[in-house]
Amino acid sequence: MRPYRPCLVSFGALLITAGTFACSGSASADVTNYVALGDSYSSGTGAGDYEPDSGSCNRSANAYPRLWAAKHSAASVKFVACSGATTATVRSGQLSALSGTTTLVSITVGGNDAGFGTVMQTCVLRSTSSCQTAVTTAEKYISTTLPGKLDSLYRDIRAKSPSAQVIVLGYPRLYKMVDGCVGLNQTKRAALNKAADALDTTIEKSVANAGLTFSDVRDEFAGHELCSGDGWLHSVTIPLGSSYHPTAIGHARGYLPAMNALDVRSLAM
Repeated sequence: MRPYRPCLVSFGALLITAGTFACSGSASADVTNYVALGDSYSSGTGAGDYEPDSGSCNRSANAYPRLWAAKHSAASVKFVACSGATTATVRSGQLSALSGTTTLVSITVGGNDAGFGTVMQTCVLRSTSSCQTAVTTAEKYISTTLPGKLDSLYRDIRAKSPSAQVIVLGYPRLYKMVDGCVGLNQTKRAALNKAADALDTTIEKSVANAGLTFSDVRDEFAGHELCSGDGWLHSVTIPLGSSYHPTAIGHARGYLPAMNALDVRSLAM
């Protein structure tokens, strides 16, 4: 079941009227100024068809921001998400795309702060105990250090674009827990799924504290994780950079529906 996703009314709108608002459950086609921030799960690493000027950021024409903007006829799109981004590099390298006229922002961030790339390498290449230790270290960071970094970044986004609806998307679990799947053993898979859950829980709490909108993609990806037989995620790939990222189908059938399920307000300036 999809977690409750509240209808978000901007602070500025609340100052203007005390009326009540209801979520329609469908996205508006009138969003004017859309800025897509974030890491590789937003840029589209692994989805192919990379835009020529995106360099190592791996911005894909198949990534959910491009798909959403095309589907909803967004008149203005700034797609600045970049592979490898952390909360710090989003702040230093991406927030300049925001302005007071931005009406919609989407973002995935936090996985690189927690060192998930290193965790995955450890779990693929080393022992089960090493994998578990790496996951435990990441979970400690997620619970103790990451919340402050997320809170600060979300405040900065809100300060740059006070009237925008800000949608923070989560991360899918990597594995469906089944017997007989080639690759990592069940203990490693369970540990990685647990870490993904910890990351999503922390992100959701920070989003709620900031008064933004959280979209949990684990329900969209349920049944389409690795080992499901119908996966929307890459396993180990060549080049390695695409490993454990959503495929083009993962963006089209996972992340895009997670955006479409929200009530995206029209805030033309």
